[in-house]
Amino acid sequence: MLAFIIRRVLQSVLVMLVVALVSFSLFRFVGDPISSMVGQEASIADRAALRDALGLNDPFLIQFARFVGDAVQGNFGISYRLQQPVMELIMSRLPATLELALVSGIVAFIFGVGFGVYTALRRKGWASNTIMTVSLIGVSLPTFLIGVLLIWVFAVELQWLPSFGRGEVVSVGSWWRTGFLTHSGRLSLILPAITLGLYQMTLIMRLVRAEMLEVLRTDYIKFARARGLTNRAVHFGHALKNTMVPVITITGLQLGSIIAFAIITETVFQWPGVGALFINSVRFVDVPVMAAYLMLIALIFVVINLIVDLLYYAVDPRLRVDRAKTRH
Repeated sequence: MLAFIIRRVLQSVLVMLVVALVSFSLFRFVGDPISSMVGQEASIADRAALRDALGLNDPFLIQFARFVGDAVQGNFGISYRLQQPVMELIMSRLPATLELALVSGIVAFIFGVGFGVYTALRRKGWASNTIMTVSLIGVSLPTFLIGVLLIWVFAVELQWLPSFGRGEVVSVGSWWRTGFLTHSGRLSLILPAITLGLYQMTLIMRLVRAEMLEVLRTDYIKFARARGLTNRAVHFGHALKNTMVPVITITGLQLGSIIAFAIITETVFQWPGVGALFINSVRFVDVPVMAAYLMLIALIFVVINLIVDLLYYAVDPRLRVDRAKTRH
């Protein structure tokens, strides 16, 4: 187990170094940071002095090592557009994105697993067919169109929910601002959470349904029925438990996707998260913010993949058996 963890951690470090190289390339090849930091009246000598002060004339490897060292400390420089430390900008908006992703992921997992199990056990019922038909919406329609439709129905026509913004937020601790503790904040979270989690819910539902149907056909399920076990014990004690192994992998990857691709949802609902900050940074070529966002998303994916691998190893005993055989 320890060797498995060490190997996964080393692989994660290697991935982060590759992403750091890509992010560093943004600084070197996307625009000139000196032009963004000084005015047009600056002389050539002033520009050269600033370039030396920032170490931009140093060899490539030295600059890259300095960038990695600063990134490990959370230092990505100053935003070209807002003239504020990049990490302060990201940390001020990160709670909004994490709360949206967390709610979307929980909704997608609960309803995805529930609907997947139901449609597998009642696959010939009218309710199951209806769920499978409606689920095509989550696969077929793009995210921004789903968001616009939800705004039109629930915000414009019915006027039940707000159409944009995060609602009222309160401070929890030194830097976390949450909308969970306010009524308007919870209402504002409903539509973007549904929009962001609908595709993931559909994917999980269809995966659970397919895996459940396959497991129900196996010999050990037939043996469990022959022993006289109840349907509840067979379905949830044996079939669902073995179905969850691939579902854990997909759910973990989808959680990372929810955070990474919240950009569209945040744009549609004007949600003040990291994704909206990244869109504005691309528009104004704010390279430090773009590089920091890329590193943040890569770190989230790496951590989630590492956790998923460990859970997969813990849930599936076949991996432990195979590795034990390999050692002997």
